[in-house]
Amino acid sequence: MRDSNSGATLVIAGLVVALVIRRQLRTRPVRRTGSLLAPAILGAVGATGLGFGVASVVKERPLGTLPIVLLAMSLVVAAGFGVLRARTVRIWRDPQGAVVRKGTPATTALWVASGVAHLGLGLWIDQVEGVGILGAASLYAYLAIGLGAQNLSVRGRATAL
Repeated sequence: MRDSNSGATLVIAGLVVALVIRRQLRTRPVRRTGSLLAPAILGAVGATGLGFGVASVVKERPLGTLPIVLLAMSLVVAAGFGVLRARTVRIWRDPQGAVVRKGTPATTALWVASGVAHLGLGLWIDQVEGVGILGAASLYAYLAIGLGAQNLSVRGRATAL
């Protein structure tokens, strides 16, 4: 990132990702609606971030087609990682009959791989454009789509129990 707050932004983003991963590794119930709250919040923050990212580019020059294509590809990658992670989450019925879930070490590994993929795609977006922070600013949208896809996939698996 090229702005003066890049260090603080990276710390906050790192904390959000760590919190999401930590939460994934706890045993918790599979809920019908609650599992989409975090992706919705991240999505709202992500939409704002994308707005700032676009603004950071267009103040210097018009936004090109390739960064938009790369951004779309990044969000598709996020969804793909979400579906893959969902397959690594253990789902079972507890003694009271409630359906519960818990991430595994493979879930964590896929979160790390997803983060590396976003970092690479974000740097590519920003390098292609040459100005602004669109790639870096897409992190929360990336997290929202990935987590949303994961939670929907987990929920779908849980209904089979």
